[in-house]
Amino acid sequence: MSRILLKAFLGLLMRVLYRPTVEGARHIPGSGPVILAGNHTTFIDSLFLSLVVERQVYFIGKDEYVKGTGLKGRLMAWFFTTSGMIPVDRDGGNGGVAALMTGRRVLEEGKVFGIYPEGTRSPDGRLYRGRTGIARLALMTGAPVVPFAMIGTDKVQPSGKGVPRIAPVTVRFGEPLDFARYEGMDRDRYVLRAVTDEVMSEVMRLSGQEYVDMYATKARQAKAA
Repeated sequence: MSRILLKAFLGLLMRVLYRPTVEGARHIPGSGPVILAGNHTTFIDSLFLSLVVERQVYFIGKDEYVKGTGLKGRLMAWFFTTSGMIPVDRDGGNGGVAALMTGRRVLEEGKVFGIYPEGTRSPDGRLYRGRTGIARLALMTGAPVVPFAMIGTDKVQPSGKGVPRIAPVTVRFGEPLDFARYEGMDRDRYVLRAVTDEVMSEVMRLSGQEYVDMYATKARQAKAA
């Protein structure tokens, strides 16, 4: 019930303030497992995604978001978990495996799992090389992948700015991608790369971003050096 109330309240607020344009929502199956894979430019991408998709979207988040103390910490934990975030310790040695297995469990329960294949927010607004976890999830579960693009959220909350601004936002969904032809090949690194690149190609087409064949984490490190 709290999730329904939160979505109703934030949805109304979002529609009043941002009036987001949603394109291609019909491509999201009404039932069964589905992976939503898209670009990631700002912290609030997951919030917009959850609010414009009719079904509940689950996604991975850092467990530090729910470990705060005091009233503020409890409110943040309630907000993130109610919004569909599943906390995972991604900084540990098994962080990647834990995230992958969590996504698999969500999909095997017939739910919607949102993922950003870049693995982190873009450091400069460009689209970076996808990590192959998205491909492993798709091949292990057989779930279709619906690519999506967040357009304008980086203007709502520019990097380093705490207070969101009012700016137009578009969330664009593409047609589902079916990788059944690669069934049983989830350990073939060439197949995993091919599937991931196909997903990222669709995300690039939907978003119109410039593509960089480099992992975003490396680009971020180079920028900080």
